[in-house]
Amino acid sequence: MYEPIRTKSVHSTMAGNTSDFPHRSREEELDIQLAGHLAALLAVTDELRAQAPGTDLDTAADRLAEQVSRLRGAQAPVRVPVTAVRPSPHLAALHRRAHTLAGRALVVAASRADTAVAILTAERMDAHAAALEPRELASR
Repeated sequence: MYEPIRTKSVHSTMAGNTSDFPHRSREEELDIQLAGHLAALLAVTDELRAQAPGTDLDTAADRLAEQVSRLRGAQAPVRVPVTAVRPSPHLAALHRRAHTLAGRALVVAASRADTAVAILTAERMDAHAAALEPRELASR
């Protein structure tokens, strides 16, 4: 009624031969993930710098860029030129996005025990939360 299977299963050949693709350690995967979160936070920070310049944001952007470079093996992150960003009235939305990204980076930094990044992201969360407080109270 049924013809027997004459070839090996795709699943057994894939599971048996794992040397075809490179493997990364958990630490390498966390480094990649953390660098991505920090790079996204850096992009939002650059947008905020363009719309509301300040030394606090300049310092934060430099520190974020330094950490991204460290995690990527001295490869500098792509930066948005401050003059390229269009002015937008949505500063609160940018601060909320930056707060969320900093929180995600903080979780990954804590899981890989990266104290320097954990401190930096916690500081950024506090700064963005403080920037939102007057706006949140005014909108009520």
